[in-house]
Amino acid sequence: MPKSKEFLESSDDSDTEKPVAKKSKKEGKKKSKESSSKDEDPNRFELSRTRFVNVREFKGKVLIDIREYYEAGGEMKPGKKGISLSVDQWKKLKEVVDDVDDSIKELQ
Repeated sequence: MPKSKEFLESSDDSDTEKPVAKKSKKEGKKKSKESSSKDEDPNRFELSRTRFVNVREFKGKVLIDIREYYEAGGEMKPGKKGISLSVDQWKKLKEVVDDVDDSIKELQ
């Protein structure tokens, strides 16, 4: 039987099968785009139009991901440029924020 056809058993007890119309690939992609744009990730925070901070879990560990995104097919996707910090590294970064601010003031 060809892989491209899907069949659904009829509701009666007979052995006949009825073909079910498949959605085109474009229809499926449209739905995912619509749902992704409407469902904002509560763990993603915008720094600029193309840079985001994302809190996520990977292999059982919480990571703070600061990453550049790019647009592909109407969706924002994570790029290669970025860094993932562990929770300990994030806490250390927060501890040195005042020192970083002082260094910025000196250089401006």
